[in-house]
Amino acid sequence: MTQVKLGGQFIRCGFWLLLLGLLMSFGMVLHYVVGAQYPTGDAFLKNVTLWYACPWTLSTAVVLGGSLGMIVIGVVYAMVGSQDAGGGESALPICVVALVAIFLTGYAGYFAVDAMWPSFYYSPITAGKNVWLFMQLGCMVLYAIGVLIAFKGIRRASYALV
Repeated sequence: MTQVKLGGQFIRCGFWLLLLGLLMSFGMVLHYVVGAQYPTGDAFLKNVTLWYACPWTLSTAVVLGGSLGMIVIGVVYAMVGSQDAGGGESALPICVVALVAIFLTGYAGYFAVDAMWPSFYYSPITAGKNVWLFMQLGCMVLYAIGVLIAFKGIRRASYALV
């Protein structure tokens, strides 16, 4: 696969995931309109700047930022030329899977963890909060691995330009 073709795939996937992130933003707005599912306690209110008062803020921000990152990676791949992508092809599915997975862990995972530890987010219940956050952290690490693979491919291609 050429770098231009890989760049086009990164751009297309990035734009689709950007739409997913925007759709996720509607869930945050609805959460603010409807309000919290459980009573919020003092511990939650002390942590409200960390949590932004909505459980899906982290996953939404990562999907939005990650999708923009994929678009940038795609543009750079497209600009460096039409030579072989040099192993960067594996970065695309890793990045896509990671961003879809953070959507699933941030949204569906929230309800799954809440079923095991009711009100874990608002109380907060440390065990439930940590399980949920580490699931999201795993997705972010996977995305970072994809970006590092893309970085290596872009770096290798940029040396060929000189």
